Amino acid sequence: MISLITKYFPNLTERQREQFTALYDLYADWNSKINVVSRKDFDQLYLRHILHSLAIAKVCQFEAGARVLDVGCGGGFPSVPLAIMFPDVKFISADSIGKKITVVKGVCEGAGITNIDARNVRVEQIPEKFDYIVSRAVTEMPTFVKWIWNKIERGQRGSLPNGILYLKGGDLTEELAATKMQWTEYNISDFFEEEFFETKKVVYTQK
Repeated sequence: MISLITKYFPNLTERQREQFTALYDLYADWNSKINVVSRKDFDQLYLRHILHSLAIAKVCQFEAGARVLDVGCGGGFPSVPLAIMFPDVKFISADSIGKKITVVKGVCEGAGITNIDARNVRVEQIPEKFDYIVSRAVTEMPTFVKWIWNKIERGQRGSLPNGILYLKGGDLTEELAATKMQWTEYNISDFFEEEFFETKKVVYTQK
């Protein structure tokens, strides 16, 4: 399982390897109580959820102290894998469904992830500003941008200027055009060779 992560991120510390390894049993345990990962693809957890989340780390390296908001985090994707990858970055994982946040908190506690603040809240109710906002296919992009655009601070706290990093699949031409903003599409298949990623992308825009 962990070999799929180390294949693309060979320089993980021992601590990071332990944390990534711990995720399988933690999610299996929580998922048996609160279904946050589809049961039919749970055995693909490392491919479809953990590695998929880490595509963002191939596009942008966050610097220490950066503030990142995960909107509609569900069971903690992409923020839980990213928090392990970037232990000096501050993450807020937000979801309006309380039981999903219960899972995120439980997984973080079990894996010793201390740089995530998991909140059961609607994104409109979050008062802070952030350097980056990440998410995984929560809603149509024009709606998403309306929710969060005023929560991003201008500047650069990583290898890309501050902005949105969004995991999405398929043909996004019309949806992105509807925002009237400039987007860059990164094909995840350029980073990861597995067939699952063929149509998957990270889309980015700067503030």
